[in-house]
Amino acid sequence: MDNSQFPSQGQSVDEFYGVGHDSLVQRIVQRTFLWMTLGLAITGLASVYTVDSGLVFRMIGSNSFYFLLIAEIALVWILSARVMKLSLPVATGAFALYSVLNGVTLSPIFLVYTSESIATTFFVTSGTFGAMALYGYFTKRDLTKWGSLLFMVLIGVVIATLVNLFLKSETLMWIITYVGVVLFVALTAYDTQKVKLLANETKHDVELSKKASLLGALTLYLDFINLFLYLLRFFGRRN
Repeated sequence: MDNSQFPSQGQSVDEFYGVGHDSLVQRIVQRTFLWMTLGLAITGLASVYTVDSGLVFRMIGSNSFYFLLIAEIALVWILSARVMKLSLPVATGAFALYSVLNGVTLSPIFLVYTSESIATTFFVTSGTFGAMALYGYFTKRDLTKWGSLLFMVLIGVVIATLVNLFLKSETLMWIITYVGVVLFVALTAYDTQKVKLLANETKHDVELSKKASLLGALTLYLDFINLFLYLLRFFGRRN
């Protein structure tokens, strides 16, 4: 491994990447978290509306749920890969649309778990996410070293989840849940630091920095949602 790509001993990650205490970087990171929060709000409203309107029952009783799920996966894949090349209005609209679709496809959790336990899990997730985001932003350690390991664990969790769809093993389900919580706690810190470094790279280009904020918002949004869903298995009380 080429150690020249990592900070030397005694050198902080900010010094290595030349971030410093830059107000432009701070504003870009703040905008990233604002867009992430707006995405979560849109998802929450879409999910509540889908349940209150009874749309969730019609959706489950037809093939539309699977169509929406496939559309959602395709959209987030395209957005993650192409956001820096799309125009800002298109990228923003796609992020909002993805937030709506995700809210609709997540709405069945209100049929499975009580509203009180969902709210409790949301606040626990918010506290955990916030603490790890602060750590990722302020730590002097270079968390980019975690990248390969976290990606391998993520692939392992996805494969194990798919396998368990057929095995239906409760033991394996709980192992996946514990690993999933640890994984997305670590990813929150890792991705927050990546957002900070990307903000430093794009700070002198207004439009590019806004796209970087949107990409960062999508990444952190996905971390939050996945952490919430894994924690819901611990704190969720079934109806």
